[in-house]
Amino acid sequence: MLKIRLRRMGARGQPSYRMVIVDSRAPRDGASVEIIGHYNPRTEPPTISIKEERALYWLKQGAQPTDTTARLLGTAGIMEKFKPVKEKS
Repeated sequence: MLKIRLRRMGARGQPSYRMVIVDSRAPRDGASVEIIGHYNPRTEPPTISIKEERALYWLKQGAQPTDTTARLLGTAGIMEKFKPVKEKS
C-alpha cells in the first residue's frame, strides 16, 4: 500500500519536511516513489508547497495520507477537490 507522508530534512534542530509517496513498509527517510511537495513549519506562517495535480493523481491511485499530511492537504485545499472525485467512483 502506498502512503503520502513526511520525510524529515534539514539540520539538527532546524527541521523541514518533504511530502513524499512511499511504500507503507519503508522507513521514514527511506526510498520514495515521488516527491510531491514540501513543508517548513519554522517560517511564520508555515510554508506549504504541494504539486496539486500529482497529489490528486496519487490520491486517485489509492495512496493513503497520514493524519498530518491529510491536514496539510486540507489546508492547501486539495482534499476538498478530491472528495467530489471520490464520491463519483
